[in-house]
Amino acid sequence: MNRSTKNPKPWTKKKEILKKQYSSLSDDDLIYEQGEEEKLIGRIQRKLGKSKQEVKRLIKRL
Repeated sequence: MNRSTKNPKPWTKKKEILKKQYSSLSDDDLIYEQGEEEKLIGRIQRKLGKSKQEVKRLIKRL
């Protein structure tokens, strides 16, 4: 993940937390593929109605 989404927790843990906090997010919305961070952020943005910066902050704080 790029600098804005890096964090010590592995993505699987972050994914679990996001799904608990936002029930509208599905497994498909949270698929992470290396080098495809922008696509992941875009999917989360659309589902949550948040800006790109808000989503990046949200992920970073997990």
